[in-house]
Amino acid sequence: MRYARWDGPGRPFTVVDGVTAAEPGPGEVLVRIDLATVCGSDLHTAGGRRTAPAPSVLGHEQVGTVLATGGEVRCQDGSPVVPGLRAVWSVTASCGDCDRCARGLTQKCRSLFKYGHQGLDELAPLTGGFATHCVLRPGTAIVAVPDTLPDEVAAPAACATATVAAVIAEAGPLDGRRVLVAGAGMLGVTAIAMAVEAGAQVIAVDPDPRRRRQARQFGACEAHERTTATDIDVALELSGHPDAVRTCLDALTIGGTAVLAGSVFPGPSVPLDPERLVRGLHRITGVHNYRPDDLRRAVDFLAAHHTTYPFAELVEGDYDLGALDAAFEGAQGAGAPRQAVRPQAPAAARAS
Repeated sequence: MRYARWDGPGRPFTVVDGVTAAEPGPGEVLVRIDLATVCGSDLHTAGGRRTAPAPSVLGHEQVGTVLATGGEVRCQDGSPVVPGLRAVWSVTASCGDCDRCARGLTQKCRSLFKYGHQGLDELAPLTGGFATHCVLRPGTAIVAVPDTLPDEVAAPAACATATVAAVIAEAGPLDGRRVLVAGAGMLGVTAIAMAVEAGAQVIAVDPDPRRRRQARQFGACEAHERTTATDIDVALELSGHPDAVRTCLDALTIGGTAVLAGSVFPGPSVPLDPERLVRGLHRITGVHNYRPDDLRRAVDFLAAHHTTYPFAELVEGDYDLGALDAAFEGAQGAGAPRQAVRPQAPAAARAS
């Protein structure tokens, strides 16, 4: 077993070989990682834009195959987790017992464990996606992946697609609604497709002309560099840029809802007009991480619609674990929002 150790911003990844893992403890699952993708938050972490412990094992968007379980473990739908099962798993593991878990806020558990975001424990290092294997803890949502869903499409479900599923759930009913999606990256185009399938008329906003073209491929009826629309029922902010946040807040019609999910790293504050919020009966809410059911809905959506929309085109590249620096470099300004990493491929074999 191997993992790629991240030692901090500006430092190269180091592949650590010869790792052994004990048999899974009660409620644990040992998974072989078949494919991982470089998420935007991985880039923010590696670039120093967000605080993270170092050293650590990054990566939290992946799909894998179950090798062993520590006793009886169940998928989110209640089916058994067994060796050979192809699966994705949640970015978080929750205790299920604290006050937040009791309120249904498992994604903000008091003792939250977050894959790809933990400090390195050399005695138990298999905690991120940029490794050949991962040990899943009790309290991790596991969802089976159908054979018809390609690895490249399934892996982002563990973060991007499930996060969007949480955003769509928070937005409420969308049938017949005018929806603004700010940011047409991985999350944005996924949100466009989900909103369109829910019956919405979707307007996309992104400064990148390539992303605007892609937004139309995913069902947006309009795609603009900027907009001054003021009759939007639901605004989804998925870029984290303060100008996009302002656009969403300014676009809401009477009774409109803004769901903010892109602001996951420090940035300038955005002014809020409380009178406009009050008189407009506006609702503003944030989404961070997601609940177990969001992951299940994400996989179900991809299984049903991955051939309707070009989800496979959102992932490019074919890097082995030893080329992780190149994968991160390739992700900067790439045509596709995700780069693929195959941890099982030894560098020597890939080169041949």
